[in-house]
Amino acid sequence: MKKFIETISNIWKIDELRQRIILTLGLLLVYRFGAQVVLPGIDTAQLAQLSSNTENGILGILNAFTGGAFANASVFALGIMPYISASIVVQLMGIAIPYLQKLQKEGESGRKTINQITRWLTIGICIVQAPAYLYGLGALGVPDSAFVLGKGLDFIVPAVIILVTGCVFAMWLGEKITDKGIGNGISLLIMVGIIATLPQAFAQEFVSRTTNNTGGIMFMLIEVIVWFLVILASVYLTMAVRQIPVQYARRTASGGYEKNVMGARQYIPLKLNASGVMPIIFAQAIMFAPSLIGRTFNDTAAGQWMEVQFADIFGLAYNILFAVLIIIFTYFYTAITVPTNKMADDLKRSGGFIPGIRPGKETGSYLDKIMSLITLPGSVFLALLAVLPALVVKLMDVQAGWALFYGGTSLLIMVGVAIDTVQQVNSYLLNRHYDGLMKTGKNRKVA
Repeated sequence: MKKFIETISNIWKIDELRQRIILTLGLLLVYRFGAQVVLPGIDTAQLAQLSSNTENGILGILNAFTGGAFANASVFALGIMPYISASIVVQLMGIAIPYLQKLQKEGESGRKTINQITRWLTIGICIVQAPAYLYGLGALGVPDSAFVLGKGLDFIVPAVIILVTGCVFAMWLGEKITDKGIGNGISLLIMVGIIATLPQAFAQEFVSRTTNNTGGIMFMLIEVIVWFLVILASVYLTMAVRQIPVQYARRTASGGYEKNVMGARQYIPLKLNASGVMPIIFAQAIMFAPSLIGRTFNDTAAGQWMEVQFADIFGLAYNILFAVLIIIFTYFYTAITVPTNKMADDLKRSGGFIPGIRPGKETGSYLDKIMSLITLPGSVFLALLAVLPALVVKLMDVQAGWALFYGGTSLLIMVGVAIDTVQQVNSYLLNRHYDGLMKTGKNRKVA
């Protein structure tokens, strides 16, 4: 406890880090406040059925991603998911469209242009989703009497503008957190929304176990122990690395390198899951589509089958497709975020090499092969954790809301984002010669 208090004190001593943390917390507070602000023209007293219909199933996940804003008919009801969808589309188009491929190679200027394209595409997706959400409220149990102004253009047009603006504002909050705060802003917004539903889900499971004679406190204790074990597995998946040994030839006075005289051995850390939680977020965004397609074509047998099978997030068909998408996106996102050829070129320019491997192209091929080999078990492990809630529901009879935190999208996002944020704080502490959050000891001294 003493070390923890000392670490918190050290964090507060660093002006830049303190300001970043305060800014991050402030913007997250603004987002949580906006999730409670109901759209003008809707009677909040008549939204009880909407909340009930969005507790479970695929709508429950969507509601969790928006921090309850979806069920509140809030100005942030669309959440940040349109931005996630736009990011997926832009990255997929980057494989086939030469213009986007060129932008990806232009460094910072290209990244800014791609971000701008993503923002405009986000607005386009919002313009489509906002009216669909408003007209879909009736199907989700909101009575016509809840629409104080009716469902005419006097209500729809301003409401669509507000929903689109809400999503754009949430996107701006996320980008500001990334630039001026701590952690990945978009991921933090999703994580905060998920955490907001955790206490209620735990309380409902506890009440169910203790009042319905379905295992009592002892079984609840077993569930909590299993939950912590899953958290440990998630942490391992997030932090596990494969160390690739690297050596550097010593420089001569003329600027060249001495032959057969090697410096100290170093390592390239290649992560088992280099893509983090992004495959989960991408796959989850796409998993909304099959049920929607089935609902659109529910007058056909295939449409009815899709609507039934993919509306059940604990069903077999849903989880098989979910797992396959996660594996695919893990490979896809790893290929984007881990530029093995660039790593090989950088090594060659600095006089480094992997023992037994020729510098340059062969090193790039070797690193690419290693990444492919370690990504396979990493992606399978990630997929297993993602579908674990379905297994928990079937084997342990856990309530749906609490089961979502047994692995799955919710827990993996929470763990991944938390570790990424802690690592950023840790780097600030170490740069100021303090103990990091992941180490103990006294303040470091400058050598």
